[in-house]
Amino acid sequence: MTSTPSSRDTVLASVRRALGVTSREAPRRQEVEARLASHPAGVIPARAQLPPAERLELFKAMALGAASSLDHLASAAEVPGAIAAYLSTRDLPLKLLRGADPRLAALPWSSAPQIDVWIGPSDGRQPVGLSHAFAGIAESGTLVLFSGADNPTTLNFLPDHHLVVLEAKDVVADYETAWARVRAQFPDGQLPRAINMITGPSRSADIEQTLLLGAHGPRSLHVLLVGAPS
Repeated sequence: MTSTPSSRDTVLASVRRALGVTSREAPRRQEVEARLASHPAGVIPARAQLPPAERLELFKAMALGAASSLDHLASAAEVPGAIAAYLSTRDLPLKLLRGADPRLAALPWSSAPQIDVWIGPSDGRQPVGLSHAFAGIAESGTLVLFSGADNPTTLNFLPDHHLVVLEAKDVVADYETAWARVRAQFPDGQLPRAINMITGPSRSADIEQTLLLGAHGPRSLHVLLVGAPS
């Protein structure tokens, strides 16, 4: 019994016929393997090639420019109190859902006992989600988050309000540097199922060019930036 080729297989077969190749030619395979192994960088904007302190200030400016809000805290010990203040000033329930990330678990939640902290993925009914970012990208104010039990992807997209802890030492200049850090984190190539890059809250201006926040995800993104750059 033969299986019916998928649309993808049909398209790729047509391309190979037009090029007169089979995808098994040794020189072509070697060229592809060499490129994948070398990770050549493209053109890198000069904007973020700055000393650490200035790079961090650029990240903050770009994040705010993308409609995120941000607290820069001296230490992780201040995170629970900053979260309590954020929720209170916005009249949000003093309740949040977070992943099992050990860095979030280690926060001194007892310093803000008014917050009811739950652990697990979101089913869309929780107004506030808390994640920990792997990195921040200064050139665009972007957060890099891995999927997994420690930081479920559902927390990135389903709650109306997404709070993200980011250590200042993890803010890098550009996307190329961020991807180099990802490869160093997973040297065997076994990447997370998803790597989400998030710049500001969800937005759309599809209807009459009127900007609407929260169109396809959280309507607010709050960054809890911790510590000093390294």
